[in-house]
Amino acid sequence: MSDELTTLHDDGVLEIAVSLESAGNSLDGGAIVAGTEALHEVMRGHRKARAILLTGKGRNFCAGGNVAHFGAADDRRQFLRGLAHDLNSFVSALYATSLPTVAAVHGWAAGAGMSLALHADFAVGEPGTHLRPAYPGIGLSPDGGMSWLLPRIVGLARARTILMRDEVLDAQTALDLTLLSELVESGQVYPRARAIAADLANGPTGAYAAIRSLLMTASSNTLAEHVVAEADSIADLAITGEGVEGVNAFLAKRAPDFPSARQS
Repeated sequence: MSDELTTLHDDGVLEIAVSLESAGNSLDGGAIVAGTEALHEVMRGHRKARAILLTGKGRNFCAGGNVAHFGAADDRRQFLRGLAHDLNSFVSALYATSLPTVAAVHGWAAGAGMSLALHADFAVGEPGTHLRPAYPGIGLSPDGGMSWLLPRIVGLARARTILMRDEVLDAQTALDLTLLSELVESGQVYPRARAIAADLANGPTGAYAAIRSLLMTASSNTLAEHVVAEADSIADLAITGEGVEGVNAFLAKRAPDFPSARQS
């Protein structure tokens, strides 16, 4: 199933474009709405995706919101609230699928583009990749969950500096801060991100979902609460098709076949 904005590949990778080449790869409202609907179709079981790949169609991953559209709006407050709602719906759906997510971050990831890159489990960049909050530059505050997630990655003090100074983070700095997972040679971002997504789609997606859930709830749980959650999770996974296949494959000294186990 494929269109300009979403593509479900044969290996189970759902590719979603978050920006188009027009308007300098600014966040595309239609793409975000289409992406949200595609994610909802995954949750309904209408699309059999096992991993998600976020891409930008053009020179950049996503250069942020279309400021010209902001300025032309009759009611800027209402317009921006609507855009933020659409972006938040996309981010919420991204997490609700419980699928591993990869971002191919070439060129700029600014504003909402930086927010989306942060939400990926794996973000691949290249020497020309740059991240920038961009919001203070136009007198606005972050959206898309940036102010929630960034301090969880780099710490409160560093996040405050990055946001309030509107820092431009080059690729190596972003890698050092773990905002990017790895750097590859120029022109290799998409192939590498695509390969990671395919590998994840072929892996134990149930375990990945549990790992993501445990990590996201760890900061709000006490240790006593969290070890109980871990115990429940590992016990539940032990009787799933993937869990049974993984243990059996280990004992038989063979590679596990997780895709087949999911269908059993």
